[in-house]
Amino acid sequence: MPSNRVVKVRSTGDSVSAQEMRDGIATIQQELEISARFPESVERAAAEAAAAPRLPDLDRTDIELVTIDPESARDLDQAMHIERSGDGYVVHYAIADVGAFVTPGDPVDVEANRRGETLYGADSKVPLHPPVLSEGAASLLPDEVRPALLWTIRVDGTGEGTDVQVERALVRSRAKLAYDAVQADLDAGRAPELIELLREVGELRLAREAARGGVSLPLPEQELVENGDGHWELEFRRLTPVETWNAQISLLTGMAAASLMVYARVGILRTLPPADPRDVQRLHRTARALGIEWPAEQLYPDFIRTLDPSRPNHAAMIVACTRLLRGAGYVTFNGELPEQAQHSALASEYAHVTAPLRRLADRYAGEICVALCAGTEVPGWVVDAMHELPDTMAGSGRRANQYENAIVDLCEAELLHDRVGERFTAVVVDLDEKDRRRGDITIEDPAIEATVTGSAELPLGEEVAVELVAADPGARKVEFRLV
Repeated sequence: MPSNRVVKVRSTGDSVSAQEMRDGIATIQQELEISARFPESVERAAAEAAAAPRLPDLDRTDIELVTIDPESARDLDQAMHIERSGDGYVVHYAIADVGAFVTPGDPVDVEANRRGETLYGADSKVPLHPPVLSEGAASLLPDEVRPALLWTIRVDGTGEGTDVQVERALVRSRAKLAYDAVQADLDAGRAPELIELLREVGELRLAREAARGGVSLPLPEQELVENGDGHWELEFRRLTPVETWNAQISLLTGMAAASLMVYARVGILRTLPPADPRDVQRLHRTARALGIEWPAEQLYPDFIRTLDPSRPNHAAMIVACTRLLRGAGYVTFNGELPEQAQHSALASEYAHVTAPLRRLADRYAGEICVALCAGTEVPGWVVDAMHELPDTMAGSGRRANQYENAIVDLCEAELLHDRVGERFTAVVVDLDEKDRRRGDITIEDPAIEATVTGSAELPLGEEVAVELVAADPGARKVEFRLV
């Protein structure tokens, strides 16, 4: 899955600063020993698998599925179709069947278990699987017959899922749609019925999310834009409503998968413990720093729903709220349910099953759900590997965070390197427990968080003046000092 802090870079491509950015990303990859390249044996095995997939007997190419993704995306995990059924709906959600190409223990499988997930940052991508699969034979590209895990979910008139089935099938996407174009068609009143139904189901699911006390962060994309004189500016791109509704279909599927596994007492859940009250207090201070009203009696999920990602200070607040996603992990079980099974942000049990081209755990969870619906035993290779999967995904998650954080540091240093010596207004939002002369600040413009030092204990929660004393892209280092 893409970063919690989505940073993209838009530049002329041939300027000094653009080359510095490319060099910086290459250095980060070298330091973390990650590479978009695959060993020759893995590429060879992937090419052989691409030419000879294990195809299912069931043919559901009659379903008029479409994909909706960023325009440039080629690793298409999901294709969707929605139709009315009485006063409710039937959602067909086809998920790329990586298991049709990858054999347990083969070179592609071993390498995927080593990588864990696709890494993203500043328009760079380090894929989980070789592109011959992830952007080719396994991807749900338009007008291509593909093996898939086909989810059929019945949804009632309130947006609640009432029945779920998943089976292997051949599918064919009719079109590769892009978010911005779909939103433009919808706004202009020329969207097809599928998109109108996506809006209906998406809005119903959002209402149910609010009713149960859940929240999905509408994370904006942070885009570092090179202006004409070789300097950088930070811009935010808010999610379109279509993106939010599309995400709700993925969440619906993940919750349906979790219900199957919880009922059967075997599976892999994505979990998140309740938020630490100290982190919530910090976010209250961040809201104050950004000039956003957050009444003390207003619960966090309700506060999030008041934010408008098109406003820069609100977008910065949403990014800061990713702090509450810390502690997310995976738990496996076979017999007894885990003590902590919920994803607290969603206020529900939840499983990752909709992005197997980009996330290893989804392949395992998908295999479990297919077996449960077919009434067959969960494959032995899945059961044998399940106990190691949380550690594998935790390791890949740490690596992803290191990569993303390093790229954020690089981008912020590039953004500020020509502003050393300037003074900024900030609010101290956190203190270093070991040295209260050090802490974290939030600055509204540019919308960043950074560390600051002072000669005495920092005034937590108060507005302060700070001076930028260093911004070194080479070292990926930004330093502020209390004035």
